[in-house]
Amino acid sequence: MIWLILGVALWTAAHLFKRVMPEARAKLGDPGKGIMAVAILVSVVLMVMGYRSADGAEFWARNEMMVRLNNLLVLFAFYLYAASGMKTGITRVIRHPQLTAVKIWAVAHLLVNGDLASIILFGGMLAWAVVSVIVLNRSAGAWVKNPPVPVAKEIMAVVGAVVVTGVVMGIHNWLGYQPWG
Repeated sequence: MIWLILGVALWTAAHLFKRVMPEARAKLGDPGKGIMAVAILVSVVLMVMGYRSADGAEFWARNEMMVRLNNLLVLFAFYLYAASGMKTGITRVIRHPQLTAVKIWAVAHLLVNGDLASIILFGGMLAWAVVSVIVLNRSAGAWVKNPPVPVAKEIMAVVGAVVVTGVVMGIHNWLGYQPWG
C-alpha cells in the first residue's frame, strides 16, 4: 500500500509544484520539464505497482447499476478530455475540462470500487484535481471563454471519446478488471 500512497503523493507534488512554488520551479529552467516528466512517470509506475499489489478492507461492493453509471461517467470524462484539446463548445461552460474529467473519472471509479486501495488511488486523484482547480483559479486571471466552434469538432470529440472508452475497456478486460459488469 505504501507504493500506492507514495505514487499518489508524488503525482500531486509534481503537478502542483509549478503553481505552489513558482520561483523554485522557475529556477529549474528547461531541465525542470524533464525532471517533472520523470517524476510523473515514476508516480504512475508507483501507483500501478501499489494498486496491483494492495490488499485491504472492502467497504462496499460493486452492483450492476453502479457499473453502468460508471461506464457513462467515464465516457463523459473522456469526452471532456477530448473537448479540452479540441476547444469544443463545452469548454465555453467548463473552465478546466481536463481536471473536471479527472474528477468525474475518479468519482465513477469510486462508485464501483469500494476497497481501500481504490479509495486511496481514486480518492487521491479526486483530491488532487479539486485542489488543482482551486490553485489554478486563484493564480489565473479572469476566465476568457473560447469562441464558438463548428459542430464537426463536437462530433469528432464524441467519436473520439467512444473509441477511447472502448479501447480502455478492452485494456481493463485484458488486465483482468471486468468493466462491463
